[in-house]
Amino acid sequence: MKFSKFRQLYPVSFIGLFAATLLTACSITTIDYIFVASTSGIDTFAVDSQSGALRPAAATLKSGISTPIAMVSTTDYANLYVANLGTSSSGGTIVHLAIGLKGVLTVKETLTLSENPVSLATNTAGTYLYVVSCPSSATSPVLRCSGSPKLTEYALASGVIGAAKSQYALSLGGTYATDTLIPTGIAVLANNGSNIKGNAVYVTAYDQSAYNPGGTATSTANPGWVFGFVIGSDGSLTPATNSPYEAGIKPTAIAADPTDRFVYVTDYASNELIGYTILGGSTLNFMTNGPFRTGNEPASITLDPRGKFIYVGNALDSTVSAYSITQATGNPTASVNTTGSPVNSTDTQPMAIVVDAALGRFVYTANELGNSVSGFILDPTSGSLKPTQSTPYPSGSKPAAIVSIPHGNHATQLVTP
Repeated sequence: MKFSKFRQLYPVSFIGLFAATLLTACSITTIDYIFVASTSGIDTFAVDSQSGALRPAAATLKSGISTPIAMVSTTDYANLYVANLGTSSSGGTIVHLAIGLKGVLTVKETLTLSENPVSLATNTAGTYLYVVSCPSSATSPVLRCSGSPKLTEYALASGVIGAAKSQYALSLGGTYATDTLIPTGIAVLANNGSNIKGNAVYVTAYDQSAYNPGGTATSTANPGWVFGFVIGSDGSLTPATNSPYEAGIKPTAIAADPTDRFVYVTDYASNELIGYTILGGSTLNFMTNGPFRTGNEPASITLDPRGKFIYVGNALDSTVSAYSITQATGNPTASVNTTGSPVNSTDTQPMAIVVDAALGRFVYTANELGNSVSGFILDPTSGSLKPTQSTPYPSGSKPAAIVSIPHGNHATQLVTP
């Protein structure tokens, strides 16, 4: 997941990518494909099973990709959806891509929106696509909404985007009903645990009327929030009990663990990770001993497929924070880095992060100002990280989103609570 769009451009060396390409002279097994969305299009990389090094795979797809802000795949890894920002006078688009052999992408359809999409998610069954959006009259639509943001649920049939099934406007209501909310992220529960009574979706947002650095705060509301919704069997969205939930000052990214027991949110302004326990299948309750420290300006978060580790991309520090999850409580505990370094350095400004889907052995960040992807080897016992060979790997300009899919017969990890 990721938060804001920056416009500064840094040069990048192609030495790392060239060195990774030379690895093809050796025996290489591809376990994953990594898709990286940038203003240059979608780059496809193959992941080496032994080293985690990336090498170019399918040709960069440029059709329909302009200013990507978010990207998600279906859980069967057959479909990819990319959200493009619009302009101050027009809405954005959702581009549906089919994922073929060797990571080849094919444009299937484009959905034009009246608003700007901010974040995307799909449910486990692949029957719904969730889009968080907001209207904007500004040239920086992610940072300024001119009206209430919305959560829209679109029906999916074999990956094809159908009609909007349900929609809900995000508002604090009451005294703060007119406050301007800026949505930032979304997460859908996997709903694969026997202890789950329902399914839910969560959206992070911050109150710009209450938190407006450099401007005037016009509201006394809590700045950060998580909106929770129960998903009915018919696709209907109903606010979860006690929703919305307080979420620090400026929540930027959100992720749920694979067993549907915990939710984690990064707070960009407080440099913290906020943890919640899920009660009754959807209600959130703060974890004890939290929030937990991160690096500076955490902007993205991901969990490994086994639900054992958390990784946070810190935009200002250009680092990744690693945590192990205490299974009984969900509390994150900082992992020890095997390299002896207190930080896991990336290229400049990591704004999106992912763990490889096949084996959960590698972590990758999309670095917006570095125009690159940084790679790490994940220790499956401790959760600590060390750099992959030849990292970082050059990408297109201003990469904003990253997705991993398993290749061939490499199955994803099974999750046990």
